[in-house]
Amino acid sequence: MASKRKVSNPLALAVMALLYERPMHAYEMVTLMRERGKHESVRLRYSSLYSVVGALEREGLIVPRETVREGRRPERTIYEITGAGREEFLTWLRELLREPVKEYTQFAAGLSFLAALPPEEAVALLRERVRRLEIENREMRSRLDTAMEQWNLPRLFVVESEHELMLRDAELRWVRGIVKEIEGGELGDLSEWRSLLSERGAENDA
Repeated sequence: MASKRKVSNPLALAVMALLYERPMHAYEMVTLMRERGKHESVRLRYSSLYSVVGALEREGLIVPRETVREGRRPERTIYEITGAGREEFLTWLRELLREPVKEYTQFAAGLSFLAALPPEEAVALLRERVRRLEIENREMRSRLDTAMEQWNLPRLFVVESEHELMLRDAELRWVRGIVKEIEGGELGDLSEWRSLLSERGAENDA
């Protein structure tokens, strides 16, 4: 069973992972995450990063090592991970890889109330999702290929992007299939679906 994390933001995991490699300052963390494409799997904002760094420091998981100044740039604090931070990072990482967790996606929430829309509108919306997924998946695949070529990254360091792309490709195939099933009446009788909506409309008008 997953432990209660002292700092549970996924960005905290990324920060500890980088400091597990070596000490660095926040700007270098951002640069490395972008170079390695980690911003595709972890939401990355400067304001959030500094908040996370502060929280990790308060919990004793990272500590300032030194402050440096390069040329006319502002002073930057270099952080390093503590022994407690290493333990927290590795425990968290092992749990994430080992334990399946129910994830409540927005798409699943929308699908759960699909019957509230007329079948024709549901089909049109899902077709639009198919169109957008096709575009986004092509772009993501292109970015992944470019990152691997440009930075000469082994697949080991982009497996999370491969995983996301695999899930999105699977979703694309599934949505295409569900559209055909709706249109073919395989998901449920379309006349009954429309009739149910008409009854609800009549009740609301009463």
